[in-house]
Amino acid sequence: MGSPRASTALLTDMYELTMLQAALADGTGDRPCTFEVFGRRLPDGRRYGVVAGTERVLDAVRDFTFDPELLSGLHGVLDERTLGWLAGYRFTGSIEGYAEGELWFPGSPMLTVTGTFAEAVVLETVVLSILNHDCAIAAAAARMAHAAGDRPIIEMGSRRTHEQAAVAAARAAYLAGFTSTSNLQAGATYGIPTSGTSAHAFTLLHDTEAEAFAAQVAALGVSTTLLVDTYDITAGIATAVEVAGPQLGAVRIDSGDLSVIAVQAREQLDSLGATSTRIVVSGDLDEYALAALAAAPVDGYGVGTSLVTGSGAPTAGLVYKLVEVEGRPVAKRSTSKVTQGGRKVAIRRHRATGTATDEVLGVGSAPPRETNDRPLQIPMVVDGERIPADSGGLPDLHAAREHLHRALVTLPWDGLALSKGEPAIPTTVLDANRTVLR
Repeated sequence: MGSPRASTALLTDMYELTMLQAALADGTGDRPCTFEVFGRRLPDGRRYGVVAGTERVLDAVRDFTFDPELLSGLHGVLDERTLGWLAGYRFTGSIEGYAEGELWFPGSPMLTVTGTFAEAVVLETVVLSILNHDCAIAAAAARMAHAAGDRPIIEMGSRRTHEQAAVAAARAAYLAGFTSTSNLQAGATYGIPTSGTSAHAFTLLHDTEAEAFAAQVAALGVSTTLLVDTYDITAGIATAVEVAGPQLGAVRIDSGDLSVIAVQAREQLDSLGATSTRIVVSGDLDEYALAALAAAPVDGYGVGTSLVTGSGAPTAGLVYKLVEVEGRPVAKRSTSKVTQGGRKVAIRRHRATGTATDEVLGVGSAPPRETNDRPLQIPMVVDGERIPADSGGLPDLHAAREHLHRALVTLPWDGLALSKGEPAIPTTVLDANRTVLR
């Protein structure tokens, strides 16, 4: 019997519960409402966003419950009516949205939550905390994977972020095209391949570099990867081949001008007969560094800090906004944060060649369909019950990984550029009369 799941109910902001208390008191808490998660804009410099973390959101909604111990900490903070309501809380509404691995653009309704105001509003913070993190990491990872081309990338950023964020980041990176992770918890939880050999400490532990390499080869075999830049890289490569032989699996270089060093390392390895020994590089790599190494004789990469920090965009900038109350569109009208009221139905328009041209949102109803349009939203939870993947619900992580690969292929070529620019495709919003709102 597995250990009980931890409640996610306190992964929230206090104002969610004060709003709940006030809405229960005046009777508005029971009003049917629709909330949408979307981004008003893409992070600076990005041409597309990547949806990631939705499965974690659904798990968090499932586990959003209050047991007596949790409620005891809220006595004196909330009134008895609210505490009693929370004691019986289970989300009984519906959730639909974009599948994980889908692309998103400004205004895309990536998640739609329908229920009473009371049961939907309390989910805002936990939903956004997951999606803002995971979508940011996945977008950075997708840019890195594209820059790397066919070369594999290992996610190795666990030591540069919070321990739980590290697991989520590894998941998002794998979804976006990374090959493996160094994080064992991510491997155990999500079935992601794991990778790892040794650090500089292992070399320094031994009296000589040769002794360290010999110990590693004895334990892990000649297919292992030897870290050759603890002292002198040229000498390290020579020692690695001397100890392991020309069938050595790989050498890893973690410092220096990697584009220059990789060329020198390849020439040296070939001269020693280690023509099949791969070169793996790491050390503060981001998508720009990976692109710069495209012509270098590198066989794989390790990426850490830039990945787990979103490579300059640590949050996706998503919001969770009320768009309908009892079927009536509602919208925020402040000058800098205008929202479009009404529930949105989203499709992506494509040319006959498969290239995406527009994100089209219909307010209140589906926009008119054309031949090559693709609907973007799928049901995930209905009346509080999660829809299985084989019944049209959210696909699993491995399917999401494949979905993203297919989606990226549909973008116009300039939409994949690392340079700043407009979103890869525009977003068009239509009202019920098919009038363009924006």
